[in-house]
Amino acid sequence: MQPASFIRLLSLAAIWGASFLFMRIAVGTLGPAALMTGRVLLAALFLGLMGCLLKKNQLDLKNNWQHFFVLGFFNSALPFLLFAYAAQSLTASVLSVLNATAPIWGALIAIVIFRQALTLRIATGLVLGISGVAILVGFDPVVLEPGALVAVFCAAGAAFCYGIATHYTRLAKTVAPYTNAHGSMWSSTLMLAPVMLLVPVQADMSINVALAVLALGVICTGVAYLLYFRLVQDEGATSALTVTFLIPVFGVIWGHVFLNEALGWHTFVGVSIAIIGTSLVTGFKPSALFQVKAQSTE
Repeated sequence: MQPASFIRLLSLAAIWGASFLFMRIAVGTLGPAALMTGRVLLAALFLGLMGCLLKKNQLDLKNNWQHFFVLGFFNSALPFLLFAYAAQSLTASVLSVLNATAPIWGALIAIVIFRQALTLRIATGLVLGISGVAILVGFDPVVLEPGALVAVFCAAGAAFCYGIATHYTRLAKTVAPYTNAHGSMWSSTLMLAPVMLLVPVQADMSINVALAVLALGVICTGVAYLLYFRLVQDEGATSALTVTFLIPVFGVIWGHVFLNEALGWHTFVGVSIAIIGTSLVTGFKPSALFQVKAQSTE
């Protein structure tokens, strides 16, 4: 991986890890529906602006609108809403690790639905991944609070949605990655806006909450997508997906530094085991991060 790509990878992990921090800051004021509607709307506007500047703004809604709605539902609208609900009870650390289990859910879907062979490596990874999450969640004092277990299931459900979206994207018609992101943000906005009307904002918005929503929409969604697509273009999808293993690291750091979230032995052990399990499921090798991409001679 080229040094510039490695910097983008770390930046992307730091940004996506921070998304749980911003959720925690803003969800108590806005509620899950309004917060996530603001997130996807700001992301759609930002990606639309960048599309105009980069001349990539061709959504072809006549042929793609149904695809955008399916992708938007499973990849943004529903998981964002579930994570925002869970953020009312769970720490950024727990949320980031549950988010990182998406590849594990994707592997389970492949085994159950698509009859993919269950190899020893994948089986070991599944056991380790689930064990890591169990250690992190089971020994975290926050789980003893009212409503925390429901929040855990919601966050796990959000990661499950990402697993569905991964398989859907693989099987669906070929659409450019930028177009997928831009179109799905608009469809997610249309789906979440009615929910926002049913759940009123819980309190007056402060400057900190406004900045958190802005950062969540523009940086953690819009800018993050641009970084991710550049990684896919330069290094390939497999290398780009290694960001999954780095997000919990930054999620734990940001939660501890900015929200004073407590760290215990279970935090480090749970995160480590979950990351190892996920890497086994995906077949990721750490050495891939440091391999320089061969230059074409053609």
